Amino acid sequence: MQYKRILLKLSGEALMGNRQYGIDPDRLAEYAQDIKTIIDKGVEVAIVIGGGNIFRGVAGASRGMDRVQGDHMGMLATVINGLALQSACEDAGIQTRLQTAIKINEVAEPFIRRKAMRHLEKGRVVIFGGGTGNPYFTTDSAAVLRAIEIEADVILKGTRVDGIYTADPEKDKEATKFDYITFDDVLKKGLKVMDTTAFTLSQENKLPIIVFDMNTPGNLLKVVSGETIGTKVNM
Repeated sequence: MQYKRILLKLSGEALMGNRQYGIDPDRLAEYAQDIKTIIDKGVEVAIVIGGGNIFRGVAGASRGMDRVQGDHMGMLATVINGLALQSACEDAGIQTRLQTAIKINEVAEPFIRRKAMRHLEKGRVVIFGGGTGNPYFTTDSAAVLRAIEIEADVILKGTRVDGIYTADPEKDKEATKFDYITFDDVLKKGLKVMDTTAFTLSQENKLPIIVFDMNTPGNLLKVVSGETIGTKVNM
């Protein structure tokens, strides 16, 4: 395997499958099977998941809701998704631990860095819920922060698009895909990979990002094996 320890970033919207909102159990089961294939190869896996399929703080704020209140609702949405993914992983025979940045002791462990790393060393998948625990920070920022803290080798951003393009491929048929691109070129070209805070944090810590299509079964194993899948952002 090309990578020993990874941080997999999943969007909340990815869990919807073909639904308009909520969680698709079939999509969760597919993800769990993909995760199991790399766990069986000895890869250590941590996951950060978004909450956009349930609630977005920014969307709430745009309708007059207090932004801090909205972001806290979004954090709780990520915990709901984390519990759903944990259940799917355990159904697939994977040992998991859910850790949250906000204390919900009845359903999840609090985030403790050393404990998270110990779980990973024991072959357990660690799901990080609750974002960073602070409003105004996205789950992209949480993913990069946790990846740095647990000393991950790479961030794998699983999306519905198969990499980074010169423009939105769903809107522009002429858009071309990058196999490799530097952090500086992403910024110069104004490409949207992650929010600025998360992207800058990743760049400062020399932590590579791979954007790939998570909805194609087998892609996760190919990425971790070192195949050229998606787009790799590096120094």
